[in-house]
Amino acid sequence: MNLAQTGHFLTQRRNALGLTQAQLAQRLDVTDKAVSKWERGKSLPDIALLNRLAAELRVSVVEILSGESLNVGRSSNLDEALSQGEDLDQAGELTLPRTEAEDLLVSPYLFGCNLEHTRSCLAGGLSAQMLRNRKFAGKPTACEGCALEWFPIGERAIFSFDEPYTRHGEGYHMQRTIECNSLSVFAPYPEETAGVGQHGLSFAAGRAYLFAVVAKSAAGVTLSVSLTDRAGKIAYDCRTVAVKGADWTRYEVELCPASTDVDGDLRITWEGGGSVCFGALSLLPKDNFRGMRKDVIEKLKELGIKVLRWPGGNFAGEFNWMDGLLPVDMRAPFQSYLGLETQPHTLGFDFSEINTDDFVALCREIGAQPFLTINPCWNTPEENAAWVEYCNGDASTKYGRLRIERGWEAPYDVQLWSLGNEFGYGHMEGDNSPGGYCHIAQENGKKMLEVSPNLSLCSSGPYPSKEWSELSARPLSGIAQMISQHYYGYAPKYTDPDTVEQEYGKCLASVGRMRELIHQSRQYLAPNIRISMDEWNVWYAWYRPSSVTDGIYAALALHMLMEEAEKSGIALACHFQAVNEGLIRVTPDGASLTAQGQIFSLMTCHMGNRLCFASPEAVISEDKTGARVATVVNASYQGKKRVDLSACSRCTQAVLYTSKSVLPPSVFEQEDVLAQIQDGSIEMPPHSVLFLRFA
Repeated sequence: MNLAQTGHFLTQRRNALGLTQAQLAQRLDVTDKAVSKWERGKSLPDIALLNRLAAELRVSVVEILSGESLNVGRSSNLDEALSQGEDLDQAGELTLPRTEAEDLLVSPYLFGCNLEHTRSCLAGGLSAQMLRNRKFAGKPTACEGCALEWFPIGERAIFSFDEPYTRHGEGYHMQRTIECNSLSVFAPYPEETAGVGQHGLSFAAGRAYLFAVVAKSAAGVTLSVSLTDRAGKIAYDCRTVAVKGADWTRYEVELCPASTDVDGDLRITWEGGGSVCFGALSLLPKDNFRGMRKDVIEKLKELGIKVLRWPGGNFAGEFNWMDGLLPVDMRAPFQSYLGLETQPHTLGFDFSEINTDDFVALCREIGAQPFLTINPCWNTPEENAAWVEYCNGDASTKYGRLRIERGWEAPYDVQLWSLGNEFGYGHMEGDNSPGGYCHIAQENGKKMLEVSPNLSLCSSGPYPSKEWSELSARPLSGIAQMISQHYYGYAPKYTDPDTVEQEYGKCLASVGRMRELIHQSRQYLAPNIRISMDEWNVWYAWYRPSSVTDGIYAALALHMLMEEAEKSGIALACHFQAVNEGLIRVTPDGASLTAQGQIFSLMTCHMGNRLCFASPEAVISEDKTGARVATVVNASYQGKKRVDLSACSRCTQAVLYTSKSVLPPSVFEQEDVLAQIQDGSIEMPPHSVLFLRFA
């Protein structure tokens, strides 16, 4: 080790960041004389200070000790261009260096995702439930009295809302318009058929479906339950259900249609007059996983997600975990605070189909760590602590026993918890001031830690912000080891063929702004507080078809996160979000990875590896066997990039992700290009990503 070289390197990095010795000393809680000795090569920082010093100087510990830049975790000229919003063009030539692998591992926690009750992530996405508004929320249809999403059968049948079957669990405090109903159908004329139906269902020939109804009928009726074509002329399968009794009873039958129909009906009818009151209806493929689609779960596995955040997001401010203790049919829908976030699938209501048990089971199925967000707006600290106890308590605790009684003996051991979501932005309920939020978070965090002392807690707030750092993050640092930061990149406006390249460049350039915000946050935060980048994506990516533009954005963003993780103290990152919001496209009859999903899945090749090199253009990492993998991005809209591999060992695998178009909808085509490596180099076309494996 050369102390003079290390000192010179420290001086260069400090000057590059515009810091005086006194300013750096203040951030590290040391004297300026100590900093002066380091820079003159008279001494080294204490080992306990090395990580803090590396974070302040935006370098790695290895770089400090070696006294030279190794291009690991270091901002490049491209970063400067991005932060200034300049056009992005990475065409030209890139030489992949032969660098020694660091002790630094690429954290699997950088490859997380959100699972939030917004738009079509659950309803119309992960959920296997085929029926819409199956619990009759909201006002009835105009002049008909029938529930929204349902059509009436019977010209003179009378439809009306009645007392609900659904309800809320223990400790429901939310002051919100709540419209929970049951649907009553009265057939006053025995010679006429009456009932309800729903259009727009997709079902496959020979596949089994489970139909369930919670209903009551004092006099009794025999329901005919059928899957038909849209006109109701062809019945693909039909079963009967005898409903009798004044008490709510659940009935279930299996349907197996003889034909496939992508726009079919469910029709529930009876003849002979009388009345029936429906509390809840359900139609699920028989091969579902706890009410979730198995094909979507297989795609979640393919993505390689290692952290899954739930129930949000903004929906954390709606969620009461105790509602999930009720049977799924009984969980009451409620009108959400931000109804627009539930559109277009749920009419502004949340149906709470997934509970804690389901979510943890999903995480275990796909190999992800659960990351839960509490509701500090409406739930008390005691209730949120009870949630922790339900997840992590043993048989000696009240809620641990409850979990065991429900069939889950082993504790869930949920360690990652967020103390609410996006406080300070003005659209969350509760006290959005830094001091007010800090008080709420302290009360909740202390109660939660009393139950389970080893939790990793994350605080909230609008970052970067000096006020929020001083009045919230720093006072909470003894409770919450992380702070949440969210960033959504520029959404390209593809409306004019003459501006496609410009819009593409603006979108990708916003990755630099994300990096810039991370740096600003780091300046305000104490060294012991790490960043949880637990929402990131292209803004409004969920309202239009996915595209290769989004995929290239994801490639640059993931490269940046791997590059910045050590120097900026990024503990974890979660893409927003997996299903129908970015990574997986779900249709009634299938699921596939989007361009973003393809890139996310690809980048997991670095998980757990030792980092060798990181820049916006390329990341190289080394696995336990010594084999190396590299991902390279050519973000240029038109220009080609030649990649020089001469300094690397023998290449054994090369796969190119490319597309002729960046416009939605588009995905990457994958091509084996190992044979195209000539003279130790390979040429990448515009807007492409290259995967390489070396012996």
